Amino acid sequence: MNSLPPTEESSEYAHLDLLSIAEIMDIINAEDARVHAAVRRAFPQIETLIALVVRRLKAGSRLFYIGAGTSGRLGVLDASELPPTFGVPDGLVTGVIAGGDVALRGAVEGAEDDLQAGWRTLMALGAQSGDVVVGIAASGTTPYVMGALSDARRHGLLTGAITANPHSPLTQLVDAPVVVETGPEVIAGSTRLKAGTAQKMVLNMLSTTAMIQLGRVRGNAMVNMQLKNQKLIGRAIRLLMFELGLDAGEATRLLGEHGSVQRILEIYGTKKTGHKDRS
Repeated sequence: MNSLPPTEESSEYAHLDLLSIAEIMDIINAEDARVHAAVRRAFPQIETLIALVVRRLKAGSRLFYIGAGTSGRLGVLDASELPPTFGVPDGLVTGVIAGGDVALRGAVEGAEDDLQAGWRTLMALGAQSGDVVVGIAASGTTPYVMGALSDARRHGLLTGAITANPHSPLTQLVDAPVVVETGPEVIAGSTRLKAGTAQKMVLNMLSTTAMIQLGRVRGNAMVNMQLKNQKLIGRAIRLLMFELGLDAGEATRLLGEHGSVQRILEIYGTKKTGHKDRS
């Protein structure tokens, strides 16, 4: 068996430096098209992980993502978007990246090789038995992630993983592994490409489905969104106009009085079903 993770293997594109812009674009696009099918093949594993996460969140537990480099940044991105989109408390879902927040913008040398640092960070954030930790690592061999998951499992946390390597030791460490086999990257080892795209797709499914299951969505509308800018306020006003048959003035008045689309709909009910906001 090849000792290299699939993401580290050489691709079939041996002479990228000799190709035109259009030819390189075509190759990257063709490889990206394979990601959708790879994610779909992992649906049974993804469904298992989501179901476990939903069960824990409904019971009052928290969800942590943990990763290094691109994988860590994607986890932080997904977690940071949930409070404004779904109105959940800060800290319900938290992204942890090797090297801390400074690593969101640049590399922190050696951070991903520290076996103990991940669990120390999780403990500092208040992670406890019953919570969920999902490790994100394309190769499935990142020491920072593996150490954190090993310690988390030993302390009674539910563990999951998102990786592109079916033979990685990471899959053996966790309760619910998700393996999306995206294969070699166009540039060998550059997992910000297909593997990163696959990770983002899985995280989208995980968090969005969980929020829907937690009742943070009505129909297909973000009724719990935080009204932090004019775009979101406008969306909330249009939603109230549609759902309650109001004019803009009355919808604006109610929004100012109650501050939440969900709260208004709970008080006044709804006259419509379904929502189509093209903004």
